[in-house]
Amino acid sequence: MRLAREGEGGFSSQDMESGVVSVFPLAGFDKELAYRVPAHLAGKLGPGSLVRVPIRRAHALAVVSRLGTNESLPPERMKLVSQLVHDLPVLPPDLLEMARWMRGYYAASLESILETMVPAAVRKGTRMKVEVLLEAGETPPPEEEAALGKRAPRQAALLKCVREQIRPQPKTLLLKRLNVSPQTCRALVEKGWIRETRQRVERTVYEDEFGRAELAGEGVTLNPEQQAAADAARVSVEAGRFAVHLLHGVTGSGKTEVYLRLLQDVVERGGSGIFLVPEVVLTPQTVGRLRGRLLRESGAKTVVWHSHLSDGERLDAWEAMVSGEARVVVGARSAVFAPLPNLRLIIVDEEHEPAYKQEETPRYHGRDAAVYRAKLNNAVCILGSATPSLESLHNTAKGKYQASRLLKRVDDRKLPLIHVVDMRHELLRKKGTPPLSSLLAEMMRGRFEAREQTILFLNRRGYSSSLICPDCGHVCGCDHCSVTLTFHRTDDTLKCHLCGHERPAPRACPQCSSPKIRWRGFGTQRVEEAIRQVLPKATIARIDTDTMSRKHRFREVLADFRLGRIDVVIGTQMIAKGLDFPNVTLVGLVDADLSLHIPDFRAGERTFQLLVQVSGRAGRGDRSGDVVVQTFTPHAGPIQYARRGDFDGFLEEEMEARRQFNYPPFRHLIHHLFHGRNPDKVLFFAEQWVKEVEKTLGDRVEIRGPAPAPLEKAKDVYRFQVWYFCASVPRVIGDLQALRAAFKWADDVSQVLDVDPVNLM
Repeated sequence: MRLAREGEGGFSSQDMESGVVSVFPLAGFDKELAYRVPAHLAGKLGPGSLVRVPIRRAHALAVVSRLGTNESLPPERMKLVSQLVHDLPVLPPDLLEMARWMRGYYAASLESILETMVPAAVRKGTRMKVEVLLEAGETPPPEEEAALGKRAPRQAALLKCVREQIRPQPKTLLLKRLNVSPQTCRALVEKGWIRETRQRVERTVYEDEFGRAELAGEGVTLNPEQQAAADAARVSVEAGRFAVHLLHGVTGSGKTEVYLRLLQDVVERGGSGIFLVPEVVLTPQTVGRLRGRLLRESGAKTVVWHSHLSDGERLDAWEAMVSGEARVVVGARSAVFAPLPNLRLIIVDEEHEPAYKQEETPRYHGRDAAVYRAKLNNAVCILGSATPSLESLHNTAKGKYQASRLLKRVDDRKLPLIHVVDMRHELLRKKGTPPLSSLLAEMMRGRFEAREQTILFLNRRGYSSSLICPDCGHVCGCDHCSVTLTFHRTDDTLKCHLCGHERPAPRACPQCSSPKIRWRGFGTQRVEEAIRQVLPKATIARIDTDTMSRKHRFREVLADFRLGRIDVVIGTQMIAKGLDFPNVTLVGLVDADLSLHIPDFRAGERTFQLLVQVSGRAGRGDRSGDVVVQTFTPHAGPIQYARRGDFDGFLEEEMEARRQFNYPPFRHLIHHLFHGRNPDKVLFFAEQWVKEVEKTLGDRVEIRGPAPAPLEKAKDVYRFQVWYFCASVPRVIGDLQALRAAFKWADDVSQVLDVDPVNLM
């Protein structure tokens, strides 16, 4: 451990130390330091406290890692802690331990992990928002009150208004309503005729979700499959022992009701719980259900936690959690770090989703982090999905996880009927490739006439995927990335969805000047145009990142869709999972091949999961549903298995392919990405690095590469990759880290380690 030396600590010689603490500074280096505790902070610091400490000539934030130090250096030679930023510890002991584990397993700096765990608003020392209220004070003498009306009519008006209020009112509201100044109010306060009080203002996220479908579940009896799954998990919860339960249930089988029952049991026993969802857009409906159930049954408070909250909203939620006021938190990936006391249950809904993997440092997987945190707390982790990941199924087969199956939809509702359309035949019947097949267009007309709703899914925004010249074959590509530019018809531009570069769409081929240049493929804009031709009187909404830029726009569109104000929704992956609309009886997958042919060994698994999840949005109400899958490869295994609803058949085939090549889940994969502006230099350093790894790690890893990454160039940076396959990450990651620290890298060559990656592009 490095020690901070005596120097400018901000205290006089009269300050006396009261012990020593070890801290992790947030100052750009990954080392633990030791400091003396000044007398005025004696007894106030503990593991997890957020403090400021002097480092060199500045002061930096730091998290106290433990009391005391193993160093023998006398305390008088150490600097003093400067300040305690928050009275309450910002991290409980289990999160401190989790940070240490993530540091070792994911090869991430402790600083990046702590900054992920402690929100920026807390690190800044931001305080809760306080509101000043006005209420009536002493009653003024009648003669003075009468004189006030003539001498200071604005004061008289304010006094009269305050006295008429049933309860204290916000000062800013009253002053604005009466158009009076703060000085006018101050004069009345000084006389004692008006009193000012202060109260904490709490910002409740998704407050308007309180009364919606949240009573769904009131009086509902679990079916035998649901009851068996809830009982199996409840045994572990009541015993207070760590366990992981995989809840594998078909779409619409009532997994959420099982989650609610378990959370309710935990809260009634005095515990707390975390409910993770893969996408921020899924939090409103989940929060609504939980608040309705838990508030009604036990009065427990539920808060929201994700990256789209404002600093104030995050601060309010954090204060509610660390104080023990909030007992349940709902959120996306980062909610796994919620500082809840007495954590007894963590639920990871749609556990298979790639969105649980963070693509920036620290590159942790939310599902795996949830399992580890449950282990630290002797809590139960529930992993739920209609299409579980092969990693979770492999852990179940090895006996690490317990499993429950829900094979039927609630109330014996039928699963949707899936129709596979061979788009090669459509291509022969029509000139060009139509966005909508004849079958899909016909079924959409029928649903519209029956006043039923339709969802169309296409994971590609824009009007078309590219512009191509039929004469010379030129494709308009990005100058900075190895991708084609997407044509957006609304503003007649070509845009790169990777780096943001855009330029006007050319009227003629830039290569040969041919005027025949035309678009190829289609995106959500073109599908929307095709829908308007089929259903000219329908109300249509497009949901993608181009149209959902405003903060609450997505929730507004979904609310209108739920109320029947929208007939058809066309969207990207934002609508692919978790949403529940009883009046949706038709779902169309416009181009089911998009995810099937990417250069990733998980392409088949992702395609199968996507088809099943999107199909599950249909027929969730009283009426049965239909799904139309448009594809140019109708006989592909994932498509046929999804059509038949044969999960076990798909699992057997996919597992055998993974076993044959010894891919995850049979071995761990570590992805090492090298990048820089000079491709020859990047490749040279990658090759030299691989030679060092081969000498050091020997037969503990299988090395593949270096080779160009599938996305070879991004934002003018060239990318090469190396894959390491190993039986155990802890057995190799430490040596890789040590090698990285000792290796002499060029300043213009960067590299990133990603443990258990889900995105290999």
